[in-house]
Amino acid sequence: MNSVNKTLYIPLYGKSYVSKKGLFLDDRKAEEIWGTEGFSLKGKSKSKWLAYYLGIRSAVFDEWLKRQMADAPNAVVIHIGCGMDSRVIRVGTKNHKWYDVDFSEVIEERKRYYVETDSYKMIAGDARESKWLSSIKETQYSIVIMEGVSMYLTVDEMRNLADSLCAHFEKLALLVDCYTSFAAKMSKHRNPINDVGVTEVYGIDNPQDYQNGELAFAKEHTMIPEKYIDELKGFERFIFSKLYAGSFSKKLYRLFEYKKN
Repeated sequence: MNSVNKTLYIPLYGKSYVSKKGLFLDDRKAEEIWGTEGFSLKGKSKSKWLAYYLGIRSAVFDEWLKRQMADAPNAVVIHIGCGMDSRVIRVGTKNHKWYDVDFSEVIEERKRYYVETDSYKMIAGDARESKWLSSIKETQYSIVIMEGVSMYLTVDEMRNLADSLCAHFEKLALLVDCYTSFAAKMSKHRNPINDVGVTEVYGIDNPQDYQNGELAFAKEHTMIPEKYIDELKGFERFIFSKLYAGSFSKKLYRLFEYKKN
């Protein structure tokens, strides 16, 4: 795998770690895959603080997706940059068609652990291109999630993706987490993704940067809700709240929702 693809091991470890501790997520599939493969991570990539952050981030995405699916029973779900994530198991497809999308070598690896069904499909595709969208026949309404992906795409590439999604779907809801420009600069020196060879990332400060003529910024969400911080106790709760929550966190990470109505 190339260096960007290898970043999938970092959230996989984080979700396995918090699931074993009974925090934030029940992710038995992450535990299974991590335990079976025994990937090698080093340095900050195996920080428990980062694991807590990644576990909470995934829980926030899961909650948002469940609400969207409940409000739109006929929508299709698209998880761009799915990696080895088990969101399709955690959330469940219910009556929705669900597509997990990632690079071909990631999907090849993923198929060792996940099985396609009538309602669940895996698509090999690059978010920077639109060819993979032709594999999706539904065109009415899509709920799209991009967790830990936008920082590897330039603003132009994100806008091109927005154009492609809007051209394919009549209606669209998108949730995406982003680095700020400050975080992108800092990532050249201090970021766990450096441990797997990634050195170039991108950030935005204005959520309107990803808008196009049809896809509009809807709202900003809290990345680290207090209820999840409260699952930690004592010293860990104090340290985590200082490192990953509050005003300092917003200088680094943001969570934006977009809509095409």
